[in-house]
Amino acid sequence: MGFGVIIIGDEILSGRRQDKHLGKAIELLSARGFALSWARYVGDDPALIQRELKAAFESDDIVFSFGGIGATPDDHTRACAANALGQALVLHPEAAELILERSREMAAQEGKPFVESDPEIQRRLNMGRLPIGATLIPNPYNRIPGFSIGGRVHFLPGFPVMAWPMMEWVLDHCHTGVEAQPVWREKSVIVFDGLESRLSPLMEAVEQRFPGIKVFSLPSVDHPQYGKHIDLGVKGPDESLEQAFEALMQGLIEIGASTGPVLVR
Repeated sequence: MGFGVIIIGDEILSGRRQDKHLGKAIELLSARGFALSWARYVGDDPALIQRELKAAFESDDIVFSFGGIGATPDDHTRACAANALGQALVLHPEAAELILERSREMAAQEGKPFVESDPEIQRRLNMGRLPIGATLIPNPYNRIPGFSIGGRVHFLPGFPVMAWPMMEWVLDHCHTGVEAQPVWREKSVIVFDGLESRLSPLMEAVEQRFPGIKVFSLPSVDHPQYGKHIDLGVKGPDESLEQAFEALMQGLIEIGASTGPVLVR
């Protein structure tokens, strides 16, 4: 079981809005001993959204989907979720009551009478039309809920002020039984003027010698401090990280590599 996120919206892919969900999701998961396994960005294309959601439903992963659960014509996520499950959208009674409650508050704040049959309120109720069997995720900002399917795939609004506390609620109320992943660290060294092709045999040898350790190389050609270099390192659980890094450093000495600072994360 892993954790994944799906971030939906043309505005992200066009650059009109900068995505903030990915970094926050990593932060919220990390604070609870989890790591993000994958992320997908999808525009407001029903076919693409349905394809990603179908894959999420068929996986064993815990997935958070951000965006597209509103009531405007470009909000496709609820319908795509239902289609991916082969179901219809139905008005969830608890969601409907929450939406009507919020609508009453809005009418009172504006000094207008509350009329449930008003077309605007009826359109707002579309946010309560969910796939059969959906359970609600409370929204502390305005009470318009998100929803979950199968206890694993969770649908949140695109607004960070709503989505982030809702994701926290899901993690703290729905997945407390998930075993935290081993804490991984990274340790690397700056290799000057290195060629990845020359370092590849060493990287492969370290990974073979230390199961569970991953060796990585991050090349740069114009770093303001180090110039052309490769950030070469290992990442994995604490118990084998130091030994793997020592083996990596010994290998660099043997091939005559020029090294700089050691970095720990």
